[in-house]
This record gives sequence, structure tokens and C-alpha cells, in this order.
Amino acid sequence: MTSTNNFDILTPMKLPNPIQTHRVQGTLKPYPGIKNIIAVGSGKGGVGKSTVAVNLALALHAEGATVGLLDADIYGPSQAQLLGSYEPPEFTEKKLNPVRRFGLQTMSIAYLIDQDKAMIWRGPMVSKALQQLLSDTDWQDLDYLIVDLPPGTGDIQLTLAQKIPVAGAVVVTTPQDLSLIDAKRAIAMFEKVSIPVLGIVENMSLHTCSQCGHQEAIFGENGGISIAEAHNIELLGQLPLNAHIRALSDAGTPIVADTPNAETSKIFREIALKLAIALSKRPKSYASKMPGVVVE
Repeated sequence: MTSTNNFDILTPMKLPNPIQTHRVQGTLKPYPGIKNIIAVGSGKGGVGKSTVAVNLALALHAEGATVGLLDADIYGPSQAQLLGSYEPPEFTEKKLNPVRRFGLQTMSIAYLIDQDKAMIWRGPMVSKALQQLLSDTDWQDLDYLIVDLPPGTGDIQLTLAQKIPVAGAVVVTTPQDLSLIDAKRAIAMFEKVSIPVLGIVENMSLHTCSQCGHQEAIFGENGGISIAEAHNIELLGQLPLNAHIRALSDAGTPIVADTPNAETSKIFREIALKLAIALSKRPKSYASKMPGVVVE
């Protein structure tokens, strides 16, 4: 499945009501207080994955969902900068209270360490840190938890696949061939560990000159469309290469929060709605509704 170019038309849609809990991989069960965990991956760095993740979370929130954002990049966390806060979380009854920003419940290793400190940890320590950030945070009745993965297919991704109940994934790419190669690897990884890829987001699709309005496909054309068609995955949307997005990200005010009526914010909201609809078509999870059986 593929979509039309989102620069042209925004299709009226609504979030599923009510938002259901969906089946996760293997024998894992959804976390208490979190209906659906959505992983956002890219296969490589530099494609704007973290910017997409935070704005996707904000777009879901703008549509009425209760949303959390977990920064799973232990070595190079970005979400504290993108959200404009390094505020340490409060502790309550052996749990971390999520840091609330722009209506999101958020957690990142960046909230817990010195901003300039390098995380020189081996793989098992990094995997354990991710699990603790997830399980030791007191998430409050989330419809969606967006997990911003680090680039690649390493220890964090393996931990996610084996120990964290994930309802679906989104893969971010640019139209450039180098990005598409790694995006294909990310898709293959998710498929191998039985996490459904709900859609592709093509970032940096077009650049519009701020002086004359001329549009140019700097990184190539139709890369996201081709990979979506090849893997029978929906193209959720195409985002522009925009200096305003970069400036707002550096300032810690993501565009969906800062300028909700901007055309790019509207594209993010359509991406969020398409993602939610794609997930709603997946099998539901009834694990939390199954009664416990006690044998005496």
C-alpha cells in the first residue's frame, strides 16, 4: 500500500475510538498502563528519526490520545534537547515520574546524567538501562508510547525485540539510496523478530527555497514510495527539508507544538492518524481481560 503525496491534500480522518490494546510479539504481554508501544527506527543516523518521533508523538497527542515518548538511545539521547528540558524526574514509591513536556509523558537517560557525560557502557548495561527506563517509569494510562530507537540493528533493538512488548514499528528514511539501503535492513530486522512495520515515513523529500519558492528534491525522488511498494507497506507521509523545523528542534520546541497550523504540522498529524488506523487493523490483545485462574 502507498499513499498520495501529502504535500497536496490532507485527508480528514479520526483516531480509532476507543483506542484498543493490540497484540505484541511472541509470548510477551502489554505493559500495565501502556496500551501500545510503537518503535520508531531508521537503520542509520542522520535521517531525522528523532525529530519525526517527537513530532509524531505530539501529533497523536494533538488528535486526543494520551501519549508517552521514551528515548531509547542510551549513547546519544536526543529527546531532552528536542523537548527543551533536562529536568531530572521525581521519584515516587520506587518509580520515576515521567517528565511532562507539551502534554507528553517523557523519559530519557539524558534526564538522569550530566549533559556532557559520555555513556561508556557495554551492550548488556545499555540493554538493562533501556528496560529500567521503561519498567521503572510510572507511565499513566498511555494509549501510545513512542520509542525513539538509536540507529542500527544492535543491542537496543535486540532487547526491544526479545523483552519489550511492541505493537508495531515505523521506519524513517530519506529518498537517498544510502538511506534506503539501511531502511530495508531495518524493515528486515523488524520482520525477523515478528514486529509489524506499520508504515514508512520519508523525511527530507523536498526543499522549498525561502527566497523564491522553488522546490527541489535534493536527496532524490520516490525513494519512500519504492521501498513501500517493494515491501507492501504503507507510505505514511512525506516531510519537507525545512530550516524552520531545524531551528525549532534546536530551540527545544518541536514544530507540532510550536506551530500546530503549519503545513508540516498538518502532515505530521496525517501521518499520526494513518499510523493509528494501520495499528487498529492489527489483531487485538485480550491478555489484560483474561481472568486469572487459581487452583486450590
